[in-house]
Amino acid sequence: MPCSKLANPGPLGLMGFGMTTVLLNLHNAGFFPLTAVILSMGIFFGGLAQILAGLLEYKKGNTFGMTAFISYGAFWLSLIGILLLPKMGLGAACDGKQLGVYLALWGVFTLFMFVASLRHNVMLRVVFATLTLLFALLAIGNFTANVALIRVAGIEGVFCGACAIYLAMAELINEQYERQILPIG
Repeated sequence: MPCSKLANPGPLGLMGFGMTTVLLNLHNAGFFPLTAVILSMGIFFGGLAQILAGLLEYKKGNTFGMTAFISYGAFWLSLIGILLLPKMGLGAACDGKQLGVYLALWGVFTLFMFVASLRHNVMLRVVFATLTLLFALLAIGNFTANVALIRVAGIEGVFCGACAIYLAMAELINEQYERQILPIG
């Protein structure tokens, strides 16, 4: 007899977001250069896996999850495009002010997603609150060419990504054990 219960795509989307966020922000914090490791993670796990998770959230009727995962998956793909298209001769490179505006727009979107997350568990609220702060710091840092602020944003971004990883694993582990092993509030 086929199973009628749909799988929870949340852990996949959260892990794609979290791991990619940690990697990029280790770069922003100055720990290592921007390499194919970050770019590949951005395309495949941050981008494509999150979009797939969003489509699965759609199937489950979860508008919040669908909007979040498809939007942030598209964020990762567009960010990689911003970085790679100029190197491929397919567009001019952006300056810090343009990147700052791009990041600020994502910050506004994320602020609204944070407001919507207030109807969810505490850990999801933490993810969206720290992501809103991250976009604000990165937007200001890029707009003003403040390298120190971008490094601070990187450290805060590692925390944001780690929170998403924790939430992904808590959802997965709690579901597997059919009880709360890791608290999410």
